Amino acid sequence: MRLRSLYRSLRVLEHLITGAVIAAYVSLGERTGARPAWLPRTVRWWHARLCHALGIQIRVQGQVAPGCLLVGNHVSWLDIPVLGAQSEIGFLSKADVRRWPLIGWMAEIAGTRFIERGAHQADRVLADLRRDLAQGRTLMIFPEGTTTDGSSVKRFHPRLFGIVQSAALGIQPIAISYHRADDPGPDTRVAYVGEDRLIANLWRVLRHPDLVVSVRFLPPIWPMEEEQRRRMAERARHMIVESLGVLPAAIAEPRPASARDASDSAPIVLDPNAA
Repeated sequence: MRLRSLYRSLRVLEHLITGAVIAAYVSLGERTGARPAWLPRTVRWWHARLCHALGIQIRVQGQVAPGCLLVGNHVSWLDIPVLGAQSEIGFLSKADVRRWPLIGWMAEIAGTRFIERGAHQADRVLADLRRDLAQGRTLMIFPEGTTTDGSSVKRFHPRLFGIVQSAALGIQPIAISYHRADDPGPDTRVAYVGEDRLIANLWRVLRHPDLVVSVRFLPPIWPMEEEQRRRMAERARHMIVESLGVLPAAIAEPRPASARDASDSAPIVLDPNAA
């Protein structure tokens, strides 16, 4: 166990150094206004190689659908490399990630969009995301705005679902679950929640003997004309809940009518531990 963990640690360290070298090269090029066309393919390769270095088994059902905004449940920072390894995907993340040593800088170079936690920046973020989508980029958001331990799915914040209304796009829900190879139930040890810290969480992942990640690309939803964002969010969340097999009672989050009425216009708020 110790030798395997040490070997994985050395591979991850080497991989981070490789990523830093690539990011430095891209950063220097951007000073002259040149962003390499090969960067999205390289980012996908980097994500896949990181998952391999961590010893993660990825089981995938379905694939990315064209013309869709991707939305999924959020369990860990691992969601990013796991999904990023499947296609050339851009992500929306909390601004705190930008300040993570090395990782935040590389994420910014890779094209990640950031939003301040609790700040009313949704309109600016929506404009940035619409521009990315208009350029043919595939984007992924985590509308829970936080992470869970994998045994539940929180309410989806509806504000960012407005992107699909103006851009005539579909929504593709993605269900993500972590478990052991011999146990299909959620493995909560790898979840990045609460007061957890990145290094401690990474060490648990490195020591995990047989971590499996199941990724299910579900059928796209094509919003009906004039459909409210809150309704779209609920439809996407319901599909993910069903795919994960989570009991409705485990995720019920009753809110007063006033809060439900206001939720469609409320900006998304991101948790400190959401990647």
